[in-house]
Amino acid sequence: MTFTHGIKTGTAAAAAILASVSMAACTAKETKSADSSTKAPSEITVSASDTECTLSGTQAATGPSTFVITNNGTKVTEFYVYGEGERVMGEVENISPGLQRKLVVQLGEPGKYQTACKPGMIGDGIRGDFTVTGNSVAVDEKGEFKEAADSYKRYVNSQTDALVPATQLFVDAIKKGDVAAAKAQYPIARTYYERIEPVAESFPNDLDPRIDLREADLEPGQKWTGFHALEKQLWVTGLQPDANALADQLVADVKELNDGVKAPGWTIDSTQIAGGAQGLLDEIAASKISGEEDIFSHTDLWDFQANVDGSQTAVASIRPILDSRNAELGKQVDKGFADVEALLAKYRTGDGFVPYDTVTEPQRQELSRAIDALGKNVSQVQGVIAPQ
Repeated sequence: MTFTHGIKTGTAAAAAILASVSMAACTAKETKSADSSTKAPSEITVSASDTECTLSGTQAATGPSTFVITNNGTKVTEFYVYGEGERVMGEVENISPGLQRKLVVQLGEPGKYQTACKPGMIGDGIRGDFTVTGNSVAVDEKGEFKEAADSYKRYVNSQTDALVPATQLFVDAIKKGDVAAAKAQYPIARTYYERIEPVAESFPNDLDPRIDLREADLEPGQKWTGFHALEKQLWVTGLQPDANALADQLVADVKELNDGVKAPGWTIDSTQIAGGAQGLLDEIAASKISGEEDIFSHTDLWDFQANVDGSQTAVASIRPILDSRNAELGKQVDKGFADVEALLAKYRTGDGFVPYDTVTEPQRQELSRAIDALGKNVSQVQGVIAPQ
């Protein structure tokens, strides 16, 4: 999901180029001039493998660009477009071997960008330059696209407003040494974050990893902070001497997220909201379904529900555009959400969910099939609602 904020880091993404990338140096075809609001998006094919990330073009005009990514490798991969300061302009995750996915990215400002394929969905990925030329193109300034962006921004703001005090309650329990209270609050606080995780991913300075990095994804020498570092202490090791410092850092990081989405210059690109909806479902399909996310607490089903809630709200914000262009797809998406919700309801207990380690492998596969079916339909929404 593409979001922009008013403060720039001044660090060019070009500094992170990996020399090994194989790129085709041609220009993507445009159907109309760069400053035309009715131009069709340029389409760029991306051939991803375990060792290469080859684009059919490395230049485009300002406005929407469509990337069609095919995974020709043996590992699940991701594709990203980065702006200045490692800001995520658009992403698509969980592209299994042999599959093809589409990403529509609104690149409204001329300048230098980067693309990246991430075989195995880890590390900085296989990077390459991408150049955007032409006049600045404003988006979301009127009509249905602005309404969609405003609607989703209100939702994001409501979630960060709730995230900060919920995290504070979690942290207060840790500082008091009240492990039972901290365990009870852990999945509640995470719910508000998981509903809007693509927002945090769009901010630079590793904000999402600081808040939500799993132990399995730690790189050599990397400091582990965030929810999962505290999760391990609560459920496995007992509270350690650094627990209070980790707790304070977590509060500071979620406040940074809240301040970022409240900043006057922060906006949401409505054409990428559907991409964020798909990204939340990919979060489940890529790792959560196996129980890797909350590996110590087994509160994964809380995260499932939060991801589905966030995805459904994102689609709802752009639903008027979708219904005007492909009402039948909207009905299919509705059915997919209903099917997933019905399955999740089977595992509810009280105000929460059963521990995920009590969910059998056949039951997990049933959930996986329903989420995959939903994701297949949601993945089509972005292309349908992109500016024509």
